[in-house]
Amino acid sequence: MPHIKSLREFVAELNRIGEIQQIDTEVDWNLEVGAIIRRSYDLRAPAPLFTNLTGYGDSGFRLLGAPGALSGPEHPLARLALAVGLPATASGQEIVEALAGAREKPGIPPVVVHRDAAPCKEHIVIGDDIDLYAFPTPIIHGNDGGRYIQTYGMNIVKTPDGSWTNWSINRMMIAGKDTLACLIPAPQHLGIIRSKWTEIGEPMPIALAIGVEPGLPLVGGMPIPEGADESHYLGALFGEGIELVPAETVDLLVPATAEIIVEGHISIDETVMEGPFNEFPGYNATEASPKQLFRVSAITYRDNAIQPVVAAGPPVEEDHTIIGATSAAEILHQLRGAGLPMASAWYNFEAAVHWLTLAVRGDWHEITGLASHELVDRIARVIFSGKPGVNAPKILLVEDDIDITDLSQVVWAFATRSHPDVDRGEFHFPHRVSDQLAVYLSPEEQHTFMAGKVIYNCLLADLYPQGRRPVKGSFENGWPVEIQRRVLDNWEKYGYR
Repeated sequence: MPHIKSLREFVAELNRIGEIQQIDTEVDWNLEVGAIIRRSYDLRAPAPLFTNLTGYGDSGFRLLGAPGALSGPEHPLARLALAVGLPATASGQEIVEALAGAREKPGIPPVVVHRDAAPCKEHIVIGDDIDLYAFPTPIIHGNDGGRYIQTYGMNIVKTPDGSWTNWSINRMMIAGKDTLACLIPAPQHLGIIRSKWTEIGEPMPIALAIGVEPGLPLVGGMPIPEGADESHYLGALFGEGIELVPAETVDLLVPATAEIIVEGHISIDETVMEGPFNEFPGYNATEASPKQLFRVSAITYRDNAIQPVVAAGPPVEEDHTIIGATSAAEILHQLRGAGLPMASAWYNFEAAVHWLTLAVRGDWHEITGLASHELVDRIARVIFSGKPGVNAPKILLVEDDIDITDLSQVVWAFATRSHPDVDRGEFHFPHRVSDQLAVYLSPEEQHTFMAGKVIYNCLLADLYPQGRRPVKGSFENGWPVEIQRRVLDNWEKYGYR
């Protein structure tokens, strides 16, 4: 598949394979849009494209729901696969391998295009004409504190010395016609860069790019190292630089094909109430709190702009697919870089980014000479020492006879291979860097971003000599090849469809 360079190309390709449901019936941006998106997640239905929003009927503005969600059984990961340049039928492991493989390559910087060649410049609004309410930004959940314009866009910032540009996804709520309330957790890269601007006493320039090419939200959710530029990594993934154009009022480059660009500055000391807003652990949020204020200095947008919307909540939605696939890829890259015999890595989406499964090669014991508890310790030293481990509170470690993208196999391996003993089956690592949103955390853990982690050891190779290890009694392993072939060839003759 070629590099898809705009949201519109992405929508067209999804539509070609039956993964877009255009909704021309009038739909209310106030809650109805969010409910339809949530229902589409639950059914793994095509992504809803809303063309007729209450009060915005003649504006031409559109909303795209569930842009990175799961699809039906024919191509369940189509939206992720197409975003990284793979066929719609690509498997989870193929997606993770493509992302991990790109981390081995040198970054390719973006290509700066002239403003006349940048569709995001079709309309430019500055000064008193700025009005964020001109866009049909929805109230997504029934208990949300406002209209969230940023659920799947890119926050673009750079350090004061210009040495590091960071692309990330953090929610933003409309606070007024020219202001936004922004969630900027201090340990995240966006928060680290903001602290550098605060140190010199200046508001942080920022650009919010909404409706970008589909690969950008994936790398925006990927825990690549501090100082790395996500746009360069995306260039390495596709073998060519992405197209950027200078912003109007801040010294930043923005995606040329973006649907909407919101420019401005994050105030040094001003805050505004934000929330509640449901998040990826999957529970209704109930509290608002002061957040950083984003003062808007310009908005540029395309004709008939399309605004992507994520209805965060229980699995499976974009927080789980994007963070899960990309974090697994980064962790796999780092573990292999540490010389460990890793076969694959996967966040089982159903666990809401609380559960990471790692597979090591079946011959890991012969290769390393390690006992399983020693291998666990080496893995922990890699994962829990940096950003990738933030969203890995619970890790299952298995051999590669398990398809770790198949939750039923993972559950079976965990239940039958992990000894219920802290000396063999469970290894605890207290006080490690953690996300603050898990509902089981104490107030202190939420405030300090530090909590315990656990690795469940489901390895067998160091318990049995070669030739005597338990073998999965599957269709492939339990019958002679000629019997397998006969059954497969005669399946419909037996009366099955």
